[in-house]
Amino acid sequence: MPVIHTHVSIPTTPGQREALKTAYGKAITAVPGKSESWLMCPFEDNMPIYFGGSDSKPAAYVEVNVFGNDVPRSAWEQLTEQIMKALNSELGIPMNRTYIRYTATTDWGWNGGNF
Repeated sequence: MPVIHTHVSIPTTPGQREALKTAYGKAITAVPGKSESWLMCPFEDNMPIYFGGSDSKPAAYVEVNVFGNDVPRSAWEQLTEQIMKALNSELGIPMNRTYIRYTATTDWGWNGGNF
């Protein structure tokens, strides 16, 4: 149950979202036991995002949530590298204007119940 929720300050096209979804599907395998088969990727674009007091340049805020509670730091580091690279490549968002927040929890609901 990984979710990679992307908030960006610029408009995106369906093709760009598809490219990011594909990149995220590959990137999530850095987390032991995770794959694209359960990955959810919500995208929100055209969001006002102020970074360092300014909204004059593109910015991104990404939330990565996974089921579990023991994710190695190296997995998060690999995800950061791959997610930021994809955002920069596909949308031109500078890595120094991107934050990523990671959460691992065993409190997940799905299909009318909880895991």
